[in-house]
Amino acid sequence: MKKIVVILLTVMMVFSLAGCGGEKKTEEERPADTGNTTEAAPTENDSAENTLPEVTPEPESTLPEVTSEPESNEDTPEITTENGQADEKILVVYFSATNTTEGVAEIIADSLSADIYEIVPEQPYTDADLDYNDDNSRSTIEMNDSSARPAISGSVENMEQYSIVFIGYPIWWGQAPKIVSTFMESYDFTGKTIVPFCTSGSSGVGSSATNLEELTDGAIWLSGTRLDGGSSHETIVEWVNGLGLDIEAE
Repeated sequence: MKKIVVILLTVMMVFSLAGCGGEKKTEEERPADTGNTTEAAPTENDSAENTLPEVTPEPESTLPEVTSEPESNEDTPEITTENGQADEKILVVYFSATNTTEGVAEIIADSLSADIYEIVPEQPYTDADLDYNDDNSRSTIEMNDSSARPAISGSVENMEQYSIVFIGYPIWWGQAPKIVSTFMESYDFTGKTIVPFCTSGSSGVGSSATNLEELTDGAIWLSGTRLDGGSSHETIVEWVNGLGLDIEAE
């Protein structure tokens, strides 16, 4: 009898516990009252991770690629003289005791639009000084003295600006007058191109130009030539243009 009672009590306790467990589960599954009965509960696809706005990648820039190119000098204008030739600063220097060399020098300067400079002695030469038949004449004494350097009146301003120098003189006893040596020793001709020319009755340039060259350092000497005092403009221009320099006489 006691066993039966115990069994019945056990069965009743089991049913009692089962009822309580079911009620608790029902309460846990019931959604909380939020006060808004119209809003649907979120689904798995409504998570915060999936509700962010879609980010669209920005398109690549369509601006043209900028590349650096070497600077070009094609548009740089060439500096020219009034004649339209390359800007070579030219000086024509001459000594002319009887005005014969002067005429040739002026044609050269005019044809090149060059500057011109006359070597003027401090003590002008007289007709007696130029008497080649007089062993005591001034010119004869100077030409027989290798150290003679007659003084010059005046000077060339800004000699450094000239890149080409024509040097003209008469032939005295087969050489340039000593006053030309004075001129050559008075300036720095380094890097300059020197073009010698002479005038004479018959003698050629001979060794006169090479002897003058020895008085300078660092200059470029072209071969000298003899020009007659009565040489025409066309003859002188043809000679100048045949020198092979980047200049053009007109």
